[in-house]
Amino acid sequence: MCRWLAYSGAPIFLDEVLFKTDHSLIDQSLRAFDKTNTTNGDGFGIGWYGVRDVPGVYKDIRPAWNDTNLQALAVQIESPMFLAHVRTSTGSPVQRTNCHPFSYQKWLFVHNGLIADYEKMRRELTLAVSPALFPLLSGTTDSELMFMLALSFGMEGDVRSGLSRMAGLVEQVAETHGVANALQMTLGISDGESLYAVRYSTEGSSRSLFHSASRDATAEIAPDAGRFSRGARAIVSEPLNNLEADWVPVPEASFLRISGGEIACEPFIPIPP
Repeated sequence: MCRWLAYSGAPIFLDEVLFKTDHSLIDQSLRAFDKTNTTNGDGFGIGWYGVRDVPGVYKDIRPAWNDTNLQALAVQIESPMFLAHVRTSTGSPVQRTNCHPFSYQKWLFVHNGLIADYEKMRRELTLAVSPALFPLLSGTTDSELMFMLALSFGMEGDVRSGLSRMAGLVEQVAETHGVANALQMTLGISDGESLYAVRYSTEGSSRSLFHSASRDATAEIAPDAGRFSRGARAIVSEPLNNLEADWVPVPEASFLRISGGEIACEPFIPIPP
């Protein structure tokens, strides 16, 4: 499976989190703790917010640990909110359009997980994408389709509802096709103002997800940086250091919202069509 992280707080240089931590995302692309896939080398991506109305995005099919352009950009880009992702393909081709994050206007979206037996359901799910968004589908992953479905179901107005309706449709279509344990996902979403995350799976045994416990815990991620604000928070697939007290596991079937350093956690329940 993939690995990802999201950061919100005072502007920091991306390399302070992506490269300089004990168990950085770049390290996870080579040596993840998740034994199902310890190597995540099928591409990577970063999305960040600056002074423009839409986020910047850089992604490539090379392994994150072997991209000198990523290193050069990360030491120069300073941002108060960003998402980063390293990919392991679950069957779709290794190509740039399949790398995360996916973007639409002000939105960024990353995913760790899969839709089981995706090819059985792909056509039916794709036809549920709104006509306005359909031409924007450029890749072949279940992740991008999940993003477009959530947008089609109103995520721009109500993030949790749009994601819940997307998940409900996937599980309903899976049931009609006889697919068990249809959905496995941890999601990271941002609109430039807040971070959102979901930890959910149909089988009730989701991939790992954590958020930093406090500003001080976030500062422990990269103690040499010394630039983290009181409202700084991070959401990660795997802890970025070995200090267990710094990280809070996100509960199963949960929706997380981080805004201004405040964390709200609510139940996540799929809504069938």
